[in-house]
Amino acid sequence: MSDDLRDLPLRERKKVRTRRALAETALRLFTERGYDATTLDDLCDAVEVSRRTFFRNYRSKEDVALAADSDLWSAYLDDVAAREMSGPVIEALRVTLATTLSAMDDDWERRFLAARELSEAVPALQAHSLGYCQDTTRALVTVVSGRSDAGVEEWRLRLAVEIFVAAWRTAALRWTAQGGRGGRDTLMELVEETFPAIPAALTATA
Repeated sequence: MSDDLRDLPLRERKKVRTRRALAETALRLFTERGYDATTLDDLCDAVEVSRRTFFRNYRSKEDVALAADSDLWSAYLDDVAAREMSGPVIEALRVTLATTLSAMDDDWERRFLAARELSEAVPALQAHSLGYCQDTTRALVTVVSGRSDAGVEEWRLRLAVEIFVAAWRTAALRWTAQGGRGGRDTLMELVEETFPAIPAALTATA
């Protein structure tokens, strides 16, 4: 039993295992058969759960296909909310991201890479990913606003968060374009390389 499940009550352990089984099986079926060719019933049959159980864990096929994204950002939002923030917002967000990435389960980057590849190939997943990014950005602004100097205008915090998200996406896209070479260590290196490049990028000329 993995360390992250050991201390949970039995019922919660079962829920986590079911959620993981759905996400893992979805990635496999979507990759092998194709996203559109795999029905929700196919997925539920493969995991041996009901549609009702599926919808207790995920809202849609798109949600389960991109579960690695939501796993990361759910954990990240929790980490930001729990962390004492001081100094430049973008730097505080970057440091917290490094902490969150380090704590993701051992198989997370494989699932994340597979989800990114699916998203690139399936228009419905591209649209869902963009919508999820907007929702996450909005949630992050709310969390940061509640932990920042009351005198800082909301639009300035939003700008800082948007720049942070753009830097993360740039690093993640570079990593996926390399086929995930080097695993999570390389992804984190690219993240660390991208953030210091923000000032030069803001003054780049056409």
